[in-house]
Amino acid sequence: MNFNDKLIIAVDFDGTIVEDNYPKIGRPKLFAFETLKRLQKDGHRLILWTYRSDIRLEEAVNFCKENGLTFYAVNKSFPEEQFDYTKSRKIHADLFIDDRNIGGFIGWGEVYQRLSNPNYSPLKKEKKKGFFSFFKR
Repeated sequence: MNFNDKLIIAVDFDGTIVEDNYPKIGRPKLFAFETLKRLQKDGHRLILWTYRSDIRLEEAVNFCKENGLTFYAVNKSFPEEQFDYTKSRKIHADLFIDDRNIGGFIGWGEVYQRLSNPNYSPLKKEKKKGFFSFFKR
């Protein structure tokens, strides 16, 4: 995957786009809507991927629309998908942005920096420096 690839990005709602206040809607996280709208402008497809359902899901979708953000799909891989509960609930996406990641949510500024970096690849792990690396100059 290179920088010019357009990604399908699944984004959680509670704790990621907004502060976690479920079942209510929390305050928007700093730079959440600005970053997500910029990612869409850059050509990426965003999927709202959340635990919410029924009226709570509708509230989240409407809240996002009120803040200028409409998703490619909601809790499914593409808009036309008909969900079959006998199959996996995992959706197809290149990246998942969620506050429940190991290490927690990295923040929207960091998300955009990583995704706008031409050398970034979600498949490439960063090389950790060893304890004595500061001696090598």
